[in-house]
Amino acid sequence: MALLKKVNQILLLLLVLTVCAILYSKVHQVPLALRNETVDLENPEEMEEEIPVVICAAAGRMGAAVAAISSIYSNTEANVLFYIIGLKTTIPHIRKWIENSKLKEIKFKVVEFNPMVLKGKIRQDASRPELLQPLNFVRFYLPSLIQKHEKVIYLDDDVIVQGDIQELYDTKLAPGHAAAFSDDCDLPSTHEMVRSVGMQNTYMGFLDFRKQAIRDLGISPSTCSFNPGVIVGNMTEWKHQRITQQLEKWMQRNVEENLYSSTLGGGVVTSPMLIVFHGKYSSINPMWHIRHLGWSPDARYSEQFLQEAKLLHWNGRYKPWDYPSVHTDLWENWFIPDPSGKFKLTHPDS
Repeated sequence: MALLKKVNQILLLLLVLTVCAILYSKVHQVPLALRNETVDLENPEEMEEEIPVVICAAAGRMGAAVAAISSIYSNTEANVLFYIIGLKTTIPHIRKWIENSKLKEIKFKVVEFNPMVLKGKIRQDASRPELLQPLNFVRFYLPSLIQKHEKVIYLDDDVIVQGDIQELYDTKLAPGHAAAFSDDCDLPSTHEMVRSVGMQNTYMGFLDFRKQAIRDLGISPSTCSFNPGVIVGNMTEWKHQRITQQLEKWMQRNVEENLYSSTLGGGVVTSPMLIVFHGKYSSINPMWHIRHLGWSPDARYSEQFLQEAKLLHWNGRYKPWDYPSVHTDLWENWFIPDPSGKFKLTHPDS
């Protein structure tokens, strides 16, 4: 009995000590705002949500990436982190260009893309070889290149941004959607341009519906297509749905069966994305992707319409740093000359 009483006294003492320890820790706890691991309150920029923007810097057209970055940086107060993707041979050039120009103030990371991941997955097509360049497929591999962000913006290099990139980043993605794109049928103002240059804006323009593998998808050829030159992506959903692996599967099937080609809709990147994302993507505000500026050296939009646009895209053969092209003045407003002199604009008198 005496032993039991002594045990109870010891347990009671331990309980009292535990309670005292808890009370002491609460009274003397270091305030959260003073801990080393928290954000420095004197630097409010660090507390803003970071907006990751992915742009490729390709050899021969590096000035495009510079103009795109310049336009984004100049039109926003948001905390933008640029991920500049390049091949091993191009990275020193783009880094020097940024660090020796007014873009030296931007936050950026240069990421090397390994083209070996594409081995055996690209069917050679001589009609537009520029579309087969490795960096054109970077958008397929976003989660492996940009690992710490859940939401990411991807932009083709032949764009300029006239609005605040925060607006694009705030695009709402529906539950279960890994990405948002701009539909090719979403803006009546662009329909006349599409008709005038004979472009396709349906799946028929990108997939060969004579092939059984395409017919088996059960997709109507008249379904409106979308353009993947501007993407707002949810990386969690992208990985969960194994989007990269699905895209690679269709790339390999095209190598074996020739299911689509760049001679149809104008790109080998769009076609597999149309298959994988069919009926499973959210929409971007149409004014955030005014495109087709590079499809004809003659067809033009009205100046008023272009001034209202948030983002302009020179998709097509006729680029604003080359000649001939249209609306080049809007692009050149944001171009920063190459300090090394390697990249030069092509003008009619040059």
